[in-house]
Amino acid sequence: MSWNGFKKSFNRGTTTLLQKTGQIERTVDREFTDEEAKFKTFEKECQALQKDSKSYWDAMRAMTAAQTRIADTLETFYGAADRTSEGAMAGHAYKRSVDDLDGGFSRELDIPYRTTISEPIGKMCAYFPVVNEHISKRNKKLLDYDAARSKARKLVDKPSEDPTRLPKAQQEHDEAKEVFDMLNDQLVAELPQLMDLRVPYFDPSFEAMIRMQSKFAEEGYEKLSGVQRYFADTIRDDYAAGQLDAQVEGVLQEMRELSICGAN
Repeated sequence: MSWNGFKKSFNRGTTTLLQKTGQIERTVDREFTDEEAKFKTFEKECQALQKDSKSYWDAMRAMTAAQTRIADTLETFYGAADRTSEGAMAGHAYKRSVDDLDGGFSRELDIPYRTTISEPIGKMCAYFPVVNEHISKRNKKLLDYDAARSKARKLVDKPSEDPTRLPKAQQEHDEAKEVFDMLNDQLVAELPQLMDLRVPYFDPSFEAMIRMQSKFAEEGYEKLSGVQRYFADTIRDDYAAGQLDAQVEGVLQEMRELSICGAN
C-alpha cells in the first residue's frame, strides 16, 4: 500500500470511529440501502443455487453409478443360482437397462447440464465480486464526503485565523460530494436493473433443467418398464395384500433354521 493509500485508510478508519461516537454525522441514503439489501439477498440466493445445482447433479451421477453397481450384484446373485430362471433374466434385463441409462446420462445430459445450467449460474455469480467492489468504493467515498462536510462545518462554526482554510475545505467538500454522488447515483440506478434482468437470464436455464429432468425420468420409465414383463402380473396385488411380506418372512425363517444362522 502506498503512503497516500495508507493515509486514506487511516483517515477513513478515524471517520468511522468518530461517527460511532456521534462526533461526525453519518449520511443515510435509504434508497441505496434498500437496493443494496435486495442485491445482497439476490447474491446469497444465487450462491445457494450454484451450490445446490452442483449437489443435485452430483447426486444424480452418484445415483446412476450406484444403480449400476446394484445391477451388477443382482445379476451375479441370480446368475449364480439359475441362469434360465425368470429372476436371472430379470436381473440381466435390469443390468442392461441401467447400463443404458448410465451411458445415456453421461453422453446426453452431462454436457448440456453444464453448458445450460452450471455455467450460466457460475457466470452470474462471477459478477458479484465486481458489484461488491463498486459498493465498497462507494462506501469509502461516502466516508470521505462525511469527513469533508464535517471539516467544512467546523470551520464555518468556528472560523480559522487562516482565511484560506475555509475555501480549501469547501472545495474538498464539493469534490468529495461530486465523486460520491456519481458512484451512488450509478449504483442506485443500475442495481434495480441488474435485479430485473435476473428472471430473463435464468429462464432458459430453468427450462433446460425441467426438460433434462423430464427426459431422464421418461427414459428411466421406458427402459425399466421393460424389466417388469419378467415378473408375474399379480405381483402388485400380492404386494398390496401383504403376501410378499409373508413370502420374505418365510424365507427368513428357513434361513434361521440353518445351523450357521442359528443363535449360539
